[in-house]
Amino acid sequence: MNQRIVILDYGSQYTQLIARRIREHQVFSEIIRFDTPASRLRENPPQGIILSGGPNSVFEEGAPGIDPELFTLGIPVLGICYGMQLMSKTLGGKVVPGESREYGKTPMRTVPENDLFTDLPEEFIVWMSHGDRVAEIPAGFKVSATSANCPYAAIRDESRRFYAIQFHPEVVHTQHGDRILANFLFKICGCKGDWKLSGWIDDAVAKMRAQIGGEEVVLGLSGGVDSSVVAVLLHKAIGRRLHCIFVDNGLLRYNEAAEVEEMFKEKLGLDLHVARAARRFCKALEGVSDPETKRKIIGREFINVFAEEARKFKNCRFLGQGTIYPDVIESSSALKGPSQTIKSHHNVGGLPPDLKFELVEPLRDLFKDEVRRVGRVLGMDPALLDRQPFPGPGLGVRILGEVTEEKVKLLQQADLRVQEEIRKLPEYKTIWQTFAVLLPVKSVGVMGDQRTYEYTCAIRSVNSIDAMTADWTRIPYDTLATMSSRIINEVRGINRVVYDISSKPPATIEWE
Repeated sequence: MNQRIVILDYGSQYTQLIARRIREHQVFSEIIRFDTPASRLRENPPQGIILSGGPNSVFEEGAPGIDPELFTLGIPVLGICYGMQLMSKTLGGKVVPGESREYGKTPMRTVPENDLFTDLPEEFIVWMSHGDRVAEIPAGFKVSATSANCPYAAIRDESRRFYAIQFHPEVVHTQHGDRILANFLFKICGCKGDWKLSGWIDDAVAKMRAQIGGEEVVLGLSGGVDSSVVAVLLHKAIGRRLHCIFVDNGLLRYNEAAEVEEMFKEKLGLDLHVARAARRFCKALEGVSDPETKRKIIGREFINVFAEEARKFKNCRFLGQGTIYPDVIESSSALKGPSQTIKSHHNVGGLPPDLKFELVEPLRDLFKDEVRRVGRVLGMDPALLDRQPFPGPGLGVRILGEVTEEKVKLLQQADLRVQEEIRKLPEYKTIWQTFAVLLPVKSVGVMGDQRTYEYTCAIRSVNSIDAMTADWTRIPYDTLATMSSRIINEVRGINRVVYDISSKPPATIEWE
């Protein structure tokens, strides 16, 4: 993997999207910290550098900066939004606060004969999001495009292969944004576009074999996409020296434990060990209603059960994990400041001191859609690969209030009907997540001639790219009607169904 584009991360919500768009052109992209020194890039020069957008103003005290030496490496640079302002300021231009903030879709007019806008119309719509603007461009630069409120919507210094744009080409709202990125990748940076996941799989298997040698690996298998693909990859690399542990916490979807066992043990031939701990989790959650406390209890018990099972494998030096690229970016970002905990997550981190494993994380360079594509290349079942995300604490955070065995069974049955109906829609694969939530609310109803006083079930469905933001899904009324009818008529204990039409933010995807 020699050719790559590096993206200096200045905190934009679109940074990961830039990386994804580049990879769609079969060019490998890597997001790195904004304060990465030029000396490190000089050791292994990328084909090009992109400076991402960001929420800061270049005038703020402590605003993220850049190593000026980066502009002496002879590598093409593209600055986007904040990246444009930072580039201009660093190279001697002048940036000023905008008289009026430019946000949203904006007509932009290009200047002929510049490489970044090759084969594009003279005028098209772009997505602007900025307050500050460039007032004087650095020496050697030319104007590439203008908008009504921005005389320097795009600038360039072709002799040094420096380009800067005040809009976001990576978002769908910008017309021809994909072509702009392609021009930078191929026309300006000279990329070949030969990065393919089939080659990545061969490299990943070779790296795992080299890292593991003749040792054994233990893996926490959840049945989700990431851990499942890791399991198949590791099995391809080391065979029966991989030991998978599946913790059945009793908070899974209907019949899920049996389906995981059949898929991985019977069909794929993996060494799978199922820890049946439903009663243990239920007992630990007795009387607990606070969402954060529930998450911590479920996470703690998961670690304890996993550790007990892992101790049975005396010769395991390695721990396999389904860490993917967004996890790596989130945990390593230099832009994180003090933030409020929205909700905690659990994984197999925080194991007891006697379990000192070395990590094997083959997916840490891939996005979720790329993980699914790897699974397809490996010949995995599409039904497994197309599964929607499922929270680590399972139904424990979809039952509001205290979790009981009765409530778990109710929600499993309600969610089963939701899943069966949503899968019938042609657009199912484009929906990020659809699920049922059991509310701690009972209401009066009538079934036949009998008065009922039963629970309320909420249906939640969202569309998203990366779960950072989400919009509620416009499920057809007929489908919602069928879901409601089936739940009320087939699940004894629920007599009312509501649909959640809140987006993230301000709501979260999960209710707890």
